[in-house]
Amino acid sequence: MRLFSILLSLFPIFSLQAQHSVARQWNEKVLFAISKDFARPTIHARNLFHTSVAMYDAWAVYSPEAETYMLGKTVHGFNSPYHTVPTPVNVKAAQEEAISFAVYRLIRERFVESPGWTLLQPEIDKLMMSLGYDIHNESTNYKRGPAEMGNYIAQQIIAFGLQDGSNEVNRYTNQYYNPVNPPMQIELPGNEKIMDINRWQPLKFSTFIDQSGNQFNNFISPFLSPEWGNVVPFALQAEDAEIKERAGHNYRVYHDPGPPAMLDLNQFGGISEEFKWNFAFVTVWGALLDPGDGVMIDISPASIGNNSVYPTNLAGLHDFYDEFEGGDSSTGRQLNPRTGQPYEPQIVPRGDYTRVLAEFWADGPNSVTPPGHWFDMLNYINDQPGLLKKIRGTGPLCNDLEWDVKAYFTLGGAMHDAAISAWGIKGWYDSVRPVSAIRGMAELGQSSDPDLPHYHPGGLPLIPGYIEIIQAGDPLQGVSNQYIGEVKLKTWKGPNYIGNPQTSVAGVGWIRAKNWWPYQRPTFVTPPFAGYVSGHSTYSRAAAEVLTELTGDEYFPGGLGEFHCKKNEYLVFEDGPSKDIVLQWATYRDASDQCSLSRIYGGIHPPMDDIPGRLIGIKIGQRAVDFAEQYFRKTTSEVPVSAFNIFPNPTSSAVQIEADYEGIMSVNVYFLDGRLAISTKLFLAEGRAILNLSDMSTGMYIVVGLDATGRQIFREKLGRL
Repeated sequence: MRLFSILLSLFPIFSLQAQHSVARQWNEKVLFAISKDFARPTIHARNLFHTSVAMYDAWAVYSPEAETYMLGKTVHGFNSPYHTVPTPVNVKAAQEEAISFAVYRLIRERFVESPGWTLLQPEIDKLMMSLGYDIHNESTNYKRGPAEMGNYIAQQIIAFGLQDGSNEVNRYTNQYYNPVNPPMQIELPGNEKIMDINRWQPLKFSTFIDQSGNQFNNFISPFLSPEWGNVVPFALQAEDAEIKERAGHNYRVYHDPGPPAMLDLNQFGGISEEFKWNFAFVTVWGALLDPGDGVMIDISPASIGNNSVYPTNLAGLHDFYDEFEGGDSSTGRQLNPRTGQPYEPQIVPRGDYTRVLAEFWADGPNSVTPPGHWFDMLNYINDQPGLLKKIRGTGPLCNDLEWDVKAYFTLGGAMHDAAISAWGIKGWYDSVRPVSAIRGMAELGQSSDPDLPHYHPGGLPLIPGYIEIIQAGDPLQGVSNQYIGEVKLKTWKGPNYIGNPQTSVAGVGWIRAKNWWPYQRPTFVTPPFAGYVSGHSTYSRAAAEVLTELTGDEYFPGGLGEFHCKKNEYLVFEDGPSKDIVLQWATYRDASDQCSLSRIYGGIHPPMDDIPGRLIGIKIGQRAVDFAEQYFRKTTSEVPVSAFNIFPNPTSSAVQIEADYEGIMSVNVYFLDGRLAISTKLFLAEGRAILNLSDMSTGMYIVVGLDATGRQIFREKLGRL
């Protein structure tokens, strides 16, 4: 939220509202609602998606050129009845009114129990009244007019959300996941109680403050959304998913990257060494958080960004990142292609840059969560005079309202799918976070030399100058020499070394490894869910792909996006930066890559969490744009019933559908008695798609295909062996 808040402070609010579309004004209210709610990235990705669907359908229902997404369609087995109404005399006014009522009703439904509701309610009421709408009109008789249409759309989305797999009806509580590890008391050193160092561990706090600033006392962090892979998606396809089973329960995993490296406590070598390298790497990058170390670097696009290839295995991570100096293998760009001029260097203390990076992309406090952050970024981009508001950069120019609803719809769908994919993986692999792994390995000792004290094959690897053993005479040896032989780290020293956050910094120095902290607030420490894969990497790369494809240009308008961080004001839990810092990005993908690196600097993810998230995000973002674009125009093609084929029939797992049809097809599979068994959407590329039936029991079914308008284009009996 900080990005938009600072931009907002530059202009009077009323002049901004006059310049922005109704969709933009309501999106800002949704972001405000998220910032005053609990920090729940999966749930808020869904809220952003659903409010974007509400805007889009409220716009599309009155647009002769577009198809609605939900209204009058069957989406994942949910049917939203609709009978066509006459085109209003003033289409734009009708769209604005329907959008306002739809989003207003959704916000009231989703955030009424939010801790910030008393601040939010007057804000949304005030916006409705400033637009001239009656907040007491709750009718859903959409034939009466746009207000009722908006209420009806919200009603349908609310009903859809109660059966979409999110468990909203029970406040999104976990239905069967349980952690295998007991909580770690974060204020105490070490991690003696961890039972499985490869699995996620809850943290216990005397005082916990989430990324939205909500405080809890004597708090144990539950795993947020480990079963989120079961939520119905936007553009993810059935063939993208695998059904995993643990303890008799299903975990749906989309775009499965395979397991992360795991630690073997019994023997040295193999994949276990990759686990150690990854988490040791996090502590080494913690040594780059000192603004007073004298190291100056260029953080402009002339030196940073422009990655073209990403590693696809664990071994490739070693060459992609610079382990001891920070950053990655990107080379920067010589020229801004929009101005034809070189990017101007920006030389700053490395420790300022790394700390600002960690704070900016963490998006806290007053967080709108990572998916909301990219909506902030989209709004910033939309305000740039150099942006050409054409879908994929071609075709007719969109007015502000059309552009906003289409962009929000597409980005919202991508963020929703990123949450489903990343958290499906998190829930299934249940992987450990750095704070648990590093302290847990420190309990075991060191794994580099059997002849040195405290050797254990599962201990931390020794790296001279960064990870060493406490010797006699070391300042860390303890008053009774009790820490001699333990492992120590040269890294960010942690919150206990910060006196006044307004005037002091922790700095970098040697600490006991058992006392390691991520570069985060001591009342937050690390997000309450498994690490693998990085949600930030997945969200950010999916968003970058959406922005690239949607605008038809990989570059920010004008070839440069910027965010200003003021000296001694921007950082929250320690003083800094020591000078003004301007985060800069040439392209949306450069911004995404920077976000991914920030989570390593912040001690939240090792490299092996990062890259798979980026690769998955690429697939999600590109698919989301293709999927959304199908709705931006009416479908007029009719497909003859004879122009399709399903084989093999019968099948034991999956079938291939071939049709004289390109684009999105809805496919419903029914039992012979008419009950719906599966409802999904397939993207037919070159007239072919795979329908996964592995979860279905043996028997006979009816398969029905529908085009984007809801017209039936084929119907066939299918046997499941």
